[in-house]
Amino acid sequence: MADSGTLLAFKAGRAFRREGTNFVDPSPTKGAILLRKEDDLLHLIWKNRATDEVEEDLILFPSDATFSKVSQASGRVYVLKFSSSDQRHFFWMQDASSARDEEFVNNVNGFLMDPDHEVSWGPSSQPEASTSTAGASSSSAPSGFQASPEQMAQLQQLLSSAVGGGASAPSEMSLNDILTPANMMPLFTSHPDLIPTLFPHLPPDLPMHPSSEVLQRIISSPQFRSAVSNFDQALRTGLLGGLVRQLGLPEEAGTGIEPFLRAVQRQADQETGEDGMDTD
Repeated sequence: MADSGTLLAFKAGRAFRREGTNFVDPSPTKGAILLRKEDDLLHLIWKNRATDEVEEDLILFPSDATFSKVSQASGRVYVLKFSSSDQRHFFWMQDASSARDEEFVNNVNGFLMDPDHEVSWGPSSQPEASTSTAGASSSSAPSGFQASPEQMAQLQQLLSSAVGGGASAPSEMSLNDILTPANMMPLFTSHPDLIPTLFPHLPPDLPMHPSSEVLQRIISSPQFRSAVSNFDQALRTGLLGGLVRQLGLPEEAGTGIEPFLRAVQRQADQETGEDGMDTD
């Protein structure tokens, strides 16, 4: 099978046209839109976040569809339209904040135009697609987050140290604001025993021996910053409950940044308490 994986994901519910009218009614069911590439085909998937079941799976061909805001609707309603047919699929944004709506829409349209589109976060120089045009972002950034349990464990260990050390994390803060070289390097300086435990999770072809200098180069690299950013985005979709369970964290830890950090803090506190009970 060709490479498959989630390219983009964000919270969105479905909406349905009222029979015999042009009115669209949003369904209250919590869901998410995922773009995936499977066997070289682009899939737009709608998943029910309550049941974790895929309820819609659409195969998309390059330049055949656009994702655009419904200008007549009062809310954050969007329509997936096809040029090869009269199909219309309506969705509404379910993230509490609308701040990232344009970024998601630009990236969706980027993939609809070119399945090899690279995800771009941040302000876009191109306008959001209207109901008649599709604006595809062309900025370059890494693709969607895909992490192994080992990589998750590495990140969890770093977060446990950072959060356990007293770093606070407001709900609007991103992981890139927390996992900075300035925050992380003092951990390796004061706890050098962390260094060899992290290296098994790093690329095996590193030509250097474990050291704080090597780690500083890694955590300052664009690749690491991009990986953290992608994980941050994946957490914001609320779809990582199954993955974080492999770390011994509750499923709700995978539903967002704040729940994840709270769960890591609780785990760090428990480990500190257990260490304290073992000490005379």
